[in-house]
Amino acid sequence: MEVQTIEKRGKNVDEAIKAALEELGCEISDVAIEIIEEPTKGLLGFVGRKPAVVKVSLNKKQIQSPEQEARQVVEDLLNRMKIDYQINQIECEAGRVRINIVGQDMGLLIGRKGETLNAVQYIIGLMLNRNREERLRVVLDVEDYRKKREESLEALALRLSDKVKRTRKNVVMRPMSSQERRIVHTILQEDPQISTFSLGDEPNRKVVISLKK
Repeated sequence: MEVQTIEKRGKNVDEAIKAALEELGCEISDVAIEIIEEPTKGLLGFVGRKPAVVKVSLNKKQIQSPEQEARQVVEDLLNRMKIDYQINQIECEAGRVRINIVGQDMGLLIGRKGETLNAVQYIIGLMLNRNREERLRVVLDVEDYRKKREESLEALALRLSDKVKRTRKNVVMRPMSSQERRIVHTILQEDPQISTFSLGDEPNRKVVISLKK
């Protein structure tokens, strides 16, 4: 495997890394970074001041599995966000990669109704699929938050479908994300008596559960 390594200096570590990435013509997810020297201010902020020095290595012919690629992308992003975390599990099946992380203050990463988690998942998906020919669907989970949410939504969808059968009236669910709507459609698609469709515009799009005609 051919490896290209360069050293760069900068006023701080981020500036040195940026200079190295520009020279190599790559993204941070394509390299390994070693901090050789932290910057020092010196006497009175000027005399004896030293720049940051980093060593950046580009693996040109590295072939990674989807799980390895996903791990690298998640680590690159969350490390830069300075989040205390551990990757608990990575699974890849049928074009879908699921990443579960654990750690301190995970509530901050989840955000209100999972909004922060959805945004971070979207960014990770863009990073992971940037140079891929076959697109991977990314599911980022935090301490099984999404998994528990999926199970809860599936149970709710089944209860509401039973209500539709009893009352013979449509049920309109609350607004949900596209990922949550997909869960409801999927769990009910095999029911021969029930049909589902989405109604409204984002971010207020809802799932309607109805009897098949």
